[in-house]
Amino acid sequence: MEEQSILIQTFGNYPLIRIFGFFMYSRDFDYPITEIAKNADVNFQTLKKLWPKLEQDKIVVSTRTMAGSALYKINTGNLVVKS
Repeated sequence: MEEQSILIQTFGNYPLIRIFGFFMYSRDFDYPITEIAKNADVNFQTLKKLWPKLEQDKIVVSTRTMAGSALYKINTGNLVVKS
């Protein structure tokens, strides 16, 4: 059994929490949405449903485009993220 992060242990094993957990541990790098889904262990279709709200609330920001794909990272300037 894989050891769960403190974030998942505290808030539960839900897709949004796994996405936050991935970003918190990888906050210095940017990723395409497909890699975020893979690394957060979240179904891509589930991530696509959650993604608009994350962008709207400026939890994640697009950093650049590489090979036609937008790359994203967590917005460390956002007050919610800081908390």
